[in-house]
Amino acid sequence: MGTTVRIIGAPMDYGADRRGVDMGPSAIRYAGLADGLERAGVDPVDAGDLLMPRAEERDPDANQPSHGNAKFLREVEDICRRLSDQVADALANGEFPLVLGGDHSVAIGSMHGSARDADLGTIWFDAHADLNTPETSPSGNVHGMPLAATLGRGMFETTEWATAPRVREDAIAYVGLRSIDERERELVRESEMTAFTMADIDERGMTAVVEDALDVATDGTDGVHVSLDLDWLDPKTAPGVGTPVRGGVTYREAHAALETVSQRHDADGILRSMDVVEVNPILDEGNETATVAAELTASAFGKRIL
Repeated sequence: MGTTVRIIGAPMDYGADRRGVDMGPSAIRYAGLADGLERAGVDPVDAGDLLMPRAEERDPDANQPSHGNAKFLREVEDICRRLSDQVADALANGEFPLVLGGDHSVAIGSMHGSARDADLGTIWFDAHADLNTPETSPSGNVHGMPLAATLGRGMFETTEWATAPRVREDAIAYVGLRSIDERERELVRESEMTAFTMADIDERGMTAVVEDALDVATDGTDGVHVSLDLDWLDPKTAPGVGTPVRGGVTYREAHAALETVSQRHDADGILRSMDVVEVNPILDEGNETATVAAELTASAFGKRIL
């Protein structure tokens, strides 16, 4: 890509119900992220981690919405506001913002910052739809709500810190869905988003699906945000995640997907921002999931298996 990549750690675990994902940024770095990026031809600059209190020091119900259920909402807001500023600052300096989570609620901040002055398309590599709201969430975990928050769904309609009006709903493409709540299924069907499930990948192949997803995300937009949740992969490949679902993407399929993104960027300059989330070292085996995360990120920036 020939660009500077600003690595921003967002070690947030307020959005999940299993502790440990706050160590994800450190684990991904330890797994060789910077070396992989350098071999891909980009210049990584590490901005360190956003500072945040431990979840054990806070009351998850202190700022519950009056008409819904969302744990640690005040803390999530604070982190996402600061993260949005960091992402926007990186873009203003001509750098590529690469956010390392933490749980998937960090995507609220990364997308908000990336969409401040651009119409943003999105590729959502995830097993889950992340379209719950505080009104519909059975758990209250905000890592199941980032797309709903960014699109201003439910109570998020009035939250300036979350809603990003320049995120194009019709330019959001899911890739690899396989675990969706019944209410979320209805919301996805009723929305302008495009959803490619694991069944689509089985039938058509990963490369064809990602090409179509990129067509969706680039249609009428100024750039694409890639959100990579490691539970997108099969638990045999990525065991260290909080919400594993069997039947996920294989190691080779995942690299093919990120290489396809990179190739489109090389041709058309489409990439604008990226987050990599949900690596939980406590649940991992020999830092395997963090290693996969680092390798896939390098593939997105141009590194090839061969």
